[in-house]
Amino acid sequence: MAHPSPEHELVSDEQRAKALAGSSQTFFWFTAPSGEIETEVPPLAAFTGLSWDHYRGMGWLQAIHPDDRQRIRSHWLSATSAEQSLSMTYRLRRHDGEYRHVVAQSAPVRDADGRIVEWVGHCTDITHATMAEAALKQSEERFRLLDALSQATRESTDATAVMALTARLLGEHMHVTRCAYADVDTDADRFSIRNDWAACGVASSAGVYSLSLFGPQAMSDLHGGRTLVVRDVDLELGEAGGGRMFNAIGIKAIICAPLIKHGRLTAMMALHQAAPRQWTAGDVLLLENVVERCWAHIERVRDAAALREQDRRKTEFLATLAHELRNPLAPVRFATELLRRSPPGGEVAARAQDIIERQVSNMTRLIDDLLDISRVSRGLIELELERVALNKVVAVALETSRPLLDAAGHHVEVSLPAEPVWLDADATRLSQVLGNLLNNAAKYTPPGGKVRLAATLVAGAVEIDVADSGIGIPREQIGQLFQMFTQLPNAASHSQGGLGIGLALVRRLVELHGGSVRASSPGVGHGSTFTVVLPIEASVRAAAVRLEPPPPAKRTLGVRVLVVEDNADGLQSLVELLGIAGHEVRGAPDGRTAIALAADFSPQLVLLDIGLPDMSGYEVAAALRALAATRLCRLVALTGWGTADDRRKTAEAGFDEHLVKPVDPEALEAVIARSVLAR
Repeated sequence: MAHPSPEHELVSDEQRAKALAGSSQTFFWFTAPSGEIETEVPPLAAFTGLSWDHYRGMGWLQAIHPDDRQRIRSHWLSATSAEQSLSMTYRLRRHDGEYRHVVAQSAPVRDADGRIVEWVGHCTDITHATMAEAALKQSEERFRLLDALSQATRESTDATAVMALTARLLGEHMHVTRCAYADVDTDADRFSIRNDWAACGVASSAGVYSLSLFGPQAMSDLHGGRTLVVRDVDLELGEAGGGRMFNAIGIKAIICAPLIKHGRLTAMMALHQAAPRQWTAGDVLLLENVVERCWAHIERVRDAAALREQDRRKTEFLATLAHELRNPLAPVRFATELLRRSPPGGEVAARAQDIIERQVSNMTRLIDDLLDISRVSRGLIELELERVALNKVVAVALETSRPLLDAAGHHVEVSLPAEPVWLDADATRLSQVLGNLLNNAAKYTPPGGKVRLAATLVAGAVEIDVADSGIGIPREQIGQLFQMFTQLPNAASHSQGGLGIGLALVRRLVELHGGSVRASSPGVGHGSTFTVVLPIEASVRAAAVRLEPPPPAKRTLGVRVLVVEDNADGLQSLVELLGIAGHEVRGAPDGRTAIALAADFSPQLVLLDIGLPDMSGYEVAAALRALAATRLCRLVALTGWGTADDRRKTAEAGFDEHLVKPVDPEALEAVIARSVLAR
């Protein structure tokens, strides 16, 4: 039989206890009948790391968590006094300094006479089970809160209400000082707390802030899409690291979850605490879960609201369109009746003709605006870029807007740089931009007001201000100005008609030129200013462009013209108009008739509609080019289609020019003159 080695005999009970303590979740202990420890208990020493001098008597209580100590002392003394078994749970400090959750059970040991001779018990480490139970409970609470949030906000159709309700429910659940929601501006630094919930007596944090003031950790974490967690602002950040700003709004601890969309910080939601707080992983997870659901719901609500607003605007737009188109039709109808009843060449007939011309121009402007905004929206606008002088663009815009400005008796000031300013731009489109702004200034300024157009050179760009002394714009409504179909409530009685698409068209045309446009106003009744910023050709210096009106088109007589138009009134009126102008004219209502007429008539110029009932205008053009009588004639498309793509198609089909209905009579005379020169 083997005998233990001398080294084995030297192994102590304490060493054995330590070995067991390291591999077991349970250790045993015993005390005197009084409940005090009077002899060494190696397992207790091994688990807690206390020496005999420290745990003897009631010293073992020192290893119990301070928050649990008094409760356990009271229960233990009561049990020993009543000679009753006891089961307790508490936190016990392990030899490595970590507090572990344990359950302790004790029972008295009695002698033959029933007297207690000692107490024996054991402690079992239940930390893992306790933490799992706590995690399960926290998870259940989290899902209950998320469900409550979903139920509470399900029917809400207002994003602000969703934010406010979410902040309140989360703040109350977490027992925090404040819960705040913020939107981040496009510069990714400034953010606005639009909604927050605060505990009773706590001031709101609503306002506009610079994120950089909250320190580099906040900037780095939030821009990086990481939740910011600070348990003690003063200890972790310090005054220079953002603590000064956090303290300024009463924050000593914070969790802030970011929303990153398309690589940019767009929103944040935060829990504020007015005292340091040991946030747990569960706290962080709860905020992130709430934020994820909240933002998803807010986006759905905003999208739905945007669709409703778009539908409302569309309805208003259609009603306005019907109104605006009927307005010029009424005087046109009355004017035609006047022409029918009055002697030719008299004053009444002349006034009727003026009315018709003005109202047709109004209708043309409305339709052109509609077509332009539609083309821009679908990306069909192609700028015809050229090197153009700013003063030429301004002159054309002023000429276009002069009737409105003069009719209202406005005083107009123009201030341009002394040196030539050259733009790489579409002159027609830029004139349209400035003309729209000048027209708005004329319409929304009471009679006898002031309108000023001023251009200033800045670094690599020119800023063009169109300012007026008109009705002004409420500050909260400035952001709506450039949206489609928008007319502000305070402007309705001054608008003198319009579809609410002029400024949307202005913005899109300016952006196509690589520029920007903004609006400003001191408020209602104090006028407004629209500023267009455009890049300039800084390297080019040339003589100023002389602003001379184009020479009037020369009248050309005796041209043989064939008009092909399926609209009977349009055909008759154009044939008669050209006949009165001294031309020899024939008319055809369809393609086959036109081809037959052309063979005998040999027209020098053909005005050809594209949308005919029997053949397309392209097919008619091909047939005319194949006839000997019309092979060399000038073909001009006369159509309601006027995009760059439409012009390309007519050119490819053999047309020499492209006119868009309704055609200005002077433009038509210019086309006829060019047809003579081309012979």
